[in-house]
Amino acid sequence: MPYVNIKITKEGATSEQKAALINGVTQLLHDVLNKDPATTFVVIDEVDTDNWGIAGEQVTVIREREQT
Repeated sequence: MPYVNIKITKEGATSEQKAALINGVTQLLHDVLNKDPATTFVVIDEVDTDNWGIAGEQVTVIREREQT
């Protein structure tokens, strides 16, 4: 019973994109490890950019700098 937790920043991933991730990960586990899709769980957590850091900086700060 695989459980996959995908964490992404909350920056506008669409419902269709999330569905594609869920489907793709489920299919990959089936293809590579022969896991039953009926017992494969995929959870997507969206994290606010203030709560995600890269190289010591909040993603919010990085994104603001990229826009200037």
